[in-house]
Amino acid sequence: FLKFFIFLYNWSIHIFWEELVVNKTILIIEDEEDIRDIIYHYLKKEGYSVKEAANGYTGINTALNERIDLIILDLMLPDISGYDVCREICKNRNIPIIMLTARNDIVDKIRGLEIGADDYITKPFDIREVMARVSVCLRRIEGVKSIVVNEHVIEVNSDVKINKESREVFKSGEVIKLKPKEYDLLLTFAENKNIVMSREKLLERVWEYDFEGGSRTVDVHVQRLRKKLDTDGNRTIIETIFGVGYRM
Repeated sequence: FLKFFIFLYNWSIHIFWEELVVNKTILIIEDEEDIRDIIYHYLKKEGYSVKEAANGYTGINTALNERIDLIILDLMLPDISGYDVCREICKNRNIPIIMLTARNDIVDKIRGLEIGADDYITKPFDIREVMARVSVCLRRIEGVKSIVVNEHVIEVNSDVKINKESREVFKSGEVIKLKPKEYDLLLTFAENKNIVMSREKLLERVWEYDFEGGSRTVDVHVQRLRKKLDTDGNRTIIETIFGVGYRM
């Protein structure tokens, strides 16, 4: 019986993973062919569909005109900056972006997060880390989509509402475009109203692993949520509890 149970468990995990990976298309925007080829090879090996772009403008065109589920973006491109590519894509599409860079300066990482990146990997990297971060990002999105709840709408305040079923956020009746991790962070706050949450706890809940940017990552995403959701003259939607963390 135990062997049969283990077989069923492993089979269910295999089926879940196949469903998660199937039809997921990842775009690699990277000018270094050897790096692009390595990432391409391992993504294909995991079962993903993969698109490639060797420069920024081609990457933007692909991201805006094809169905892309996640982007791996190099910052140092031959035509335009990876920051500009990220900014242009984020203005028009809500696609998770993982940035690659040879720079190890925390300022560069924060800048990427501020303009819309969801994650950051420093070169040289272990390809297993890239694969892990890709799967975590996609799994998080799918996991939230699959939650079964009786009430799909959470009222944050009189202006802001969250539809958990569609993963949409509304402000005064209009849809507000949020990046996947911005949405996950907002939902975490909304489901823990009036509870003070430390940066470490938020990192654990939303990012699921130790992020290179540390607690500053949370600060950047909170600032982005405030900018998109706060109403002029009203109290901020997310309150800073100095020395502790944040509270909604």
